[in-house]
Amino acid sequence: MSLRKKFNKGEVVFHEGNPSGDAYIISLGSIEILENTASGQKVFGILGENEIFGEMGLIDGQPRSATARAREDSVVYVLTPKTFDNMVQENPEALLPILQILINRLRETMKFLKLGYKLPGTDKRHAI
Repeated sequence: MSLRKKFNKGEVVFHEGNPSGDAYIISLGSIEILENTASGQKVFGILGENEIFGEMGLIDGQPRSATARAREDSVVYVLTPKTFDNMVQENPEALLPILQILINRLRETMKFLKLGYKLPGTDKRHAI
């Protein structure tokens, strides 16, 4: 994970719907995660140092589910598919923090669904 990138305040890391590939770990600064709504973009998460984002696309290759933008001048480490594959092969226990993040985010989503929140892009409530 040797590639570092700097993003200036307000600079977009990636847009919702863009092709996926890399994940990012915040070294310095903060990144806001935005979703597109009928009334414009809405911030639904703010991530700080040592947090990861973009990991879903790294794993499943689906288009970006949200937009990521630097909330302040920020530096991130880029986790490429090649680096990720190397971790899987050579040091799979290094993946545990990423798996923990994914599980925590899934648990948060489950809480919202249990409360009857609507899934994005649907007009139905989903209960579990």
